[in-house]
Amino acid sequence: MYDVPNRGNQPIMPRLNGAPDGGHPQHAGNGFLMRRGFTVVWSGWQGDVPPGADRVTARFPTIPGLTGMVREEFIAEATGLLGDSNIQELSEERFVGTLVYPVADPAGAMLTVREREADPRVTPPGLAWRLVDDLHVEITRPTAPGFDRGAIFEFIYRARDPIVMGIGFAAIRDIVSFLRHATKDNPLGPYQRPRIRHALGFGISQSGRVLRDLVYLGFNQDLAGRRVFDGILPVVAGSRRTCVNWQFAQGGRYSRQHEDHSYGDDQFPFSYPTLRDPISGRTDGILQRARDAGVCPKVLHLDTESDFWQARSSLVVTDTSGADVAMPDEVRVYTMSGVPHAAFRPLAKPVMQLPGNRLGYSAFMRVLLVAVFEWVECGIAPPASRFPTRAAGTLVPLGDARGTFPKLPGVNFPTVLNELRLRDHSVEPPTESTPYPVFVQSTDADGNALGGIRHPLLAAPLATYTGWSLRANGYGEGELFTVQGSMIPLPETEAERRRAGDPRPSLETRYASPDAWAVRLAEAVDRLVAERLLLAEDGDRLVAAARESWDVYRAL
Repeated sequence: MYDVPNRGNQPIMPRLNGAPDGGHPQHAGNGFLMRRGFTVVWSGWQGDVPPGADRVTARFPTIPGLTGMVREEFIAEATGLLGDSNIQELSEERFVGTLVYPVADPAGAMLTVREREADPRVTPPGLAWRLVDDLHVEITRPTAPGFDRGAIFEFIYRARDPIVMGIGFAAIRDIVSFLRHATKDNPLGPYQRPRIRHALGFGISQSGRVLRDLVYLGFNQDLAGRRVFDGILPVVAGSRRTCVNWQFAQGGRYSRQHEDHSYGDDQFPFSYPTLRDPISGRTDGILQRARDAGVCPKVLHLDTESDFWQARSSLVVTDTSGADVAMPDEVRVYTMSGVPHAAFRPLAKPVMQLPGNRLGYSAFMRVLLVAVFEWVECGIAPPASRFPTRAAGTLVPLGDARGTFPKLPGVNFPTVLNELRLRDHSVEPPTESTPYPVFVQSTDADGNALGGIRHPLLAAPLATYTGWSLRANGYGEGELFTVQGSMIPLPETEAERRRAGDPRPSLETRYASPDAWAVRLAEAVDRLVAERLLLAEDGDRLVAAARESWDVYRAL
């Protein structure tokens, strides 16, 4: 199992083994991967990751003297979720931003600000910048009103010495091929006999996008023409790829509705089958090069509800006219409904309008890892795809979703999503033209998403669980806040429901007792286990936790 590091971190141990988040990768947690017999491998692939904190790094050549225009975005709100490590707050008025590439020539550099992503870029009174050195820019906030802590500061400048970041794909290819086939100096080939039968690639978020890009760019074939990964499990990648194989690559960037919206990781192709795109005039697919070379991996692709809003997941299962498309035989696609992309973390500031969604998808990654293993190792086909579709009415335009979502007291439904247009990146900022159709999930009467794999707490709900979160006043109000989700608790009693004007039935109406609720939850868990969409051990763990305390699950 090759776990693609995410910005140098090794996510598979905390997310699949339950090891402490941020802990050393040797911490086995509950031992899930080891009990299943996996050898787990990490290696550096991203050439701009700083050393330290057990991060796996890589160092690649630069091209001295080559220059080009580079765009940096800074949102100085200190939430702890937006890459705030590249921002040093000096005061309420000033902060220092760290640049990815050194400044070649400050002449022609430009700083703009905008409150919301779709607003025009402006240079209001008081907005100023100065170079501290060739890797740091000090920015003074505008004195003009209307630019709060969610404002987007965009600095465009001529940079120098790009890192040849695309070597990272070759680095992954070559180490996996070496461990599979080398007869000399191979730690997984004792006595000069290779022992690895199959290799699987696992990646969450950035790492899942890397796996999609690696296959798309032809790196699932090694230098001897052999298949590198027999199967891949890209998780919460959506329809995006990476900003890695670029002259001035910024591998850590990823497009969202408000943050980093127009970086180069999200143009056609979006899906696995080869399709014709009339918007760009291209014909392509994620698996096309691998298919031509006879090295297609088996693919289990897992997204969350958040990824429809922020990662345009609908483009994985629709063509660019908005019609459903069939997946190739090698591919299954799944959605975890009711679950956010990012694990819940308390925020340092009240950036979100609603409480955070604490539901997770680790158990569902585990079952799909077992499924792709059995598919590759034993030829056992995995469960059929579980993804919302246009035909079933579970994948709808934003306006339709807004019209059917229940009108809940004090709850605003989004008016925006991370839309996509055909983009020209030969200039900075890029120019945009024709829009692509992007859809989100429809919802039931409680406001919980339909289609896909529904989390058991959508079958036995205690709340409305969404994959979107709206920014609060003072932080770009009304924009989507990164890849977090929201939770709107159900009313406890009928009296409370009537007072609030909440259309959702209360808990006392739905469940005669906490035990009755736990029984319904167990039924939902048993259905998923029977459908091979949840492991029995994870189902038992979830039901046991439910029976321990109604209050614990009421708080989720």
